[in-house]
Amino acid sequence: MKETKIGYYFLVMASIVIVLAGVKSASEIIIPFLLSLFLAILLLPSYNFFNKKGLPNAISLSLVITLFIVFISLVAKLIGSSITDFNSNIDLYTDKLSIYYYSFANLSAKIGVEISADELSNMINTKQIMSFATKIMQSMGSMFTNGFVVLLTVVFMLLESKHFKEKIELFGKNSEATIHLQKITTQIKEYMVLKAIISIFTGLIVWITLVIVGTDYAFLWAVIAFLFNFIPNIGSIIAAVPAVLLTLIQFGVLSSLVVTGIYILINIIIGSIIEPKVMGKGLGLSTLVVFLSLIFWGWLLGIVGMLLSIPLTIMVKIVLNENDNTRWISILLGTGEQREALNRSSK
Repeated sequence: MKETKIGYYFLVMASIVIVLAGVKSASEIIIPFLLSLFLAILLLPSYNFFNKKGLPNAISLSLVITLFIVFISLVAKLIGSSITDFNSNIDLYTDKLSIYYYSFANLSAKIGVEISADELSNMINTKQIMSFATKIMQSMGSMFTNGFVVLLTVVFMLLESKHFKEKIELFGKNSEATIHLQKITTQIKEYMVLKAIISIFTGLIVWITLVIVGTDYAFLWAVIAFLFNFIPNIGSIIAAVPAVLLTLIQFGVLSSLVVTGIYILINIIIGSIIEPKVMGKGLGLSTLVVFLSLIFWGWLLGIVGMLLSIPLTIMVKIVLNENDNTRWISILLGTGEQREALNRSSK
């Protein structure tokens, strides 16, 4: 009996590996689909708003898509020129930043710790650090090379959204399939929309702060702060690095400390106070699982996987929680506060 169970588990694990290998090999197809789904969820509230005002579907859809294209084109134009200009000056910024290596080496020598500035420079690849965020932005732009396909998929998804609920109810209003699908779609939609609003607010604060300080390419760093806010735990830290380093180069230590302080305040106030209150504890994912899901989905699907790591993990968790045989995995993914799940599994 035990041998049968062991064989079964090995078979399940082998199946999971095969499925993941298939997903990774088909990532060129899956990534545009996920990107389209991400955009459709974000655009759905505005599409529903126009529909509720009595506008026909065609006009509502045309308005939403037109506004979206105009917005994306404007943002792309602004960040495109900033990225090009920043990349052309990155060697100059790197050379200026190396001055601080020598200052740090001299300071450490005075307290009896010998550190070579050249060793520091070799250990910390400043150029790579400063260009990391812009490289990700460029890779994000490359995802829109199939922009027409993505846009067309978004259009069909928005049109389908009106009939999606009706299709689910064909399974039966109180059936398990209907309840599961409604739970998944409701939680993911709420998460994505609220996260987008909070991320816009985060980007706006970053932009105002950097404009006041005078840091170059303030709009670029604000857009990066908006996007990276979708990446849990480490997103805001990655977004802060280039802006802080550039402020250090331009205005010195004091200004860079001010910018660092603002990023920390944003992370504490928005990430630890406002976001949990607005979004609640409905996600039920432990901090470790959030971080590991970021690594896993990032490896599997690249930057889109990182941005969608939480919604994808929530979907997996909900599906696992609704099955008696897999509920224990859902509990392990949770925060330890799932007493209801434990009680249900013990019955």
